[in-house]
Amino acid sequence: MSNKSAGPFIGGLLLGAAIGTVTGLLLAPRTGRETRQFLKKSADALPELAEDLSSSVQLHADRLSETALRNWDNTLHRLREAIAAGVEASRQEQAAIAQLDAEAEPAASEVR
Repeated sequence: MSNKSAGPFIGGLLLGAAIGTVTGLLLAPRTGRETRQFLKKSADALPELAEDLSSSVQLHADRLSETALRNWDNTLHRLREAIAAGVEASRQEQAAIAQLDAEAEPAASEVR
């Protein structure tokens, strides 16, 4: 599974688990008192679950941020290399043109 779809997958998994739990509780053959006690325990666990989910989302966001920064750095490095190669090619071409001009100048004066 890619990093891009891990966050929504985990969120969907937790939402599905919560819906399944509520449905199971409502349809379970327990007394009302037992069900209320179980719901209270489950509600007490929600802050911890939310904290875990928050930590997971933060971890995925940090990884995504690091990946984006690495990609940007790689792109910037390649761009600098391309610019340097272009500048060098331009210098070489100017030198070649200057050399051709220098060689053509004596030939032009001989023709006169």
